Amino acid sequence: MRIIHTSDWHLGQYFYGKSRADEHQKFLHWLIIQAQTHNVDAIIVAGDIFDTATPPSYARKMYFNFISELQALDCQLIILAGNHDSASMLAESKSLLSSLSTHVVANVTDVSIASNLSDQVFTLHAREGNAVAVICAVPYIRPRDVITSKEGQSAGDKSKSLQQAINHHYQYLYQYAKKLVKKSGLNLPIIATGHLTAIGASVSDSVREIYIGTLEALSSNNFPPADYIALGHIHRAQRVGKTEHIRYSGSPIPLSFDEAKQVKRVLMVAFKDSELDTITDLNVPCFQPLAMVKTSIENLVSDIDALVSEQQEKGQLSDSTLNKLWLDIELLDSDQLSDLQSKIITLVKDFPVEVLRVRREKQLKNYVNRQQVECSTLNELTLDEVFLSRLNQEGWLAKATSDQQQKAEIEQRKNKLHTLFKAIVAQTQEQEMKEHN
Repeated sequence: MRIIHTSDWHLGQYFYGKSRADEHQKFLHWLIIQAQTHNVDAIIVAGDIFDTATPPSYARKMYFNFISELQALDCQLIILAGNHDSASMLAESKSLLSSLSTHVVANVTDVSIASNLSDQVFTLHAREGNAVAVICAVPYIRPRDVITSKEGQSAGDKSKSLQQAINHHYQYLYQYAKKLVKKSGLNLPIIATGHLTAIGASVSDSVREIYIGTLEALSSNNFPPADYIALGHIHRAQRVGKTEHIRYSGSPIPLSFDEAKQVKRVLMVAFKDSELDTITDLNVPCFQPLAMVKTSIENLVSDIDALVSEQQEKGQLSDSTLNKLWLDIELLDSDQLSDLQSKIITLVKDFPVEVLRVRREKQLKNYVNRQQVECSTLNELTLDEVFLSRLNQEGWLAKATSDQQQKAEIEQRKNKLHTLFKAIVAQTQEQEMKEHN
């Protein structure tokens, strides 16, 4: 049996005002080809199918079209909600998509109710129809789904309760999966999933932490002894700790400039009977080159020239104007310069590049947001940075406190406002695209 493990598609993402629709469409087409070429029995998407809880209509259309095309290959699809996804939006099409060999798990259910277990623990079948694996399909776990807040609890107590509840949820599902394996009379592997941060995982700028308080990550020891554990949320493909069977597939395209040098991939996982056999990297082609450049005004042209040559040698950049290199430029010794964006655009106008972000060098890494904004012009900042900087100027949000519970509550409120802001931006950008088309 073979499965493909992927995650963190973030369909509908806008990257410094640029739509990723073309890249995502090319990736999904490539993924269909991989499933067909390698005779894959199932694809697991371990969370963050969409970039926001209110994805643009073109992103939803892309999602449904992919499911329709995959169904023709007799390949099962398991969709897990991530922290960016709307559980209610994914769940509304769950029944319909079940007829297209797609199992959607939008949220965790109360495992103490026997009828709920089949939503998260079920059998995978090969193309021929025979049972080949049992899956414990765990999406992003929201604290309210597994714990009840108690009056007087500190942030530390809440974090400990949450961790215990997550551990209990995994162990309960795993024990039920073992019963299904025994009942089948077959030697079936057990596959688990998750959308969270595991201890030892390396994050990038585009990854937002999903648990509050002191619970920053889960140890690999907290997972049940499943034969393979397919994780999402971290955008760089990697093993967890020293294990071979607990993996992040990473995102299929770079979601921030600091991911530009990463080789993006999906993981093809093969089993022989009940045992994990091989894990193969299927490297995703680069559909849109991007890069970070740290330079000075004096060296900008020569550095861009060298970078373009390097990208062309790799085959990631052509002379076509349809395939420009997206750039994040950090300028050294530029404090006395004004109107950086227009100056740089003039200097690089003859290169096949598009400057998406210009930043002055941060002399002090611990500068507070207010100081950074005072030293920057608006065209050097993203919408997110402007919003967050303004948010941090609110007295009730910037309030200094040693109370851990109060800190956690303030952070939650900030995250909620940030999520609402991103949803509004996505809706506005979608409307602008419709008007432009």
